[in-house]
Amino acid sequence: MTFSASATEILAPELAGDARELLEQLGAPEALPALSLATAALTLEAVRDAATLRRFLAGYRGQILVPVELPAILAAHGHAGRGELRELLALDRALGAEVRLREFRAASAAVGRRQLSKLRPLRDQRLVQRYLRAVEAGEAHGWHTLVFGVFLAQYSLPLRQGLLLYGQRTLGGFLDSAAASLRLTQDEGDEIFAGATRPLVDEVNGLLVPSVPGMLVAAR
Repeated sequence: MTFSASATEILAPELAGDARELLEQLGAPEALPALSLATAALTLEAVRDAATLRRFLAGYRGQILVPVELPAILAAHGHAGRGELRELLALDRALGAEVRLREFRAASAAVGRRQLSKLRPLRDQRLVQRYLRAVEAGEAHGWHTLVFGVFLAQYSLPLRQGLLLYGQRTLGGFLDSAAASLRLTQDEGDEIFAGATRPLVDEVNGLLVPSVPGMLVAAR
């Protein structure tokens, strides 16, 4: 049962190498804080059964994923597309001051910095190289959400599908981490995953409407 690994082919089946590895890293255990740490950070009850897992996933989606992480990806994508390094660094610092992300900082940095370093061969991409240097110099955090937004822009991947993929894989990663200890059946896991991710389509559409006029018509 691996709910975090089900959507990469939908976004970019032709990708290979480091590009595919970055997509597949989303939702992996090292990309997420421990479930117990995440529940404490969000002041949610401990995950001990299917019902509390559902509440945790809904809480994470409502408190972190939709209001913080997806807008960060969207903003980073825009800054990267316009070559706005200064604005990208300001966004990086702003996320560092976001109280809701305090407990997620270490996991985000571990993935973001590692994956950003794999974009080093893109030497003709000045923004990528300068952002990487800022991270290595300790002048920026290297949030994995921002790296993912930059990645989507650099590889010209569809933004709407990218946001959906990020949401599905992140929620699926938390579900994967809890499924074994809770002894969920495949059917139970499928039902929980569907319920947790079903609202994402409307939520992503809502984020994109003011930012990319006309995109939703083309994406359908």
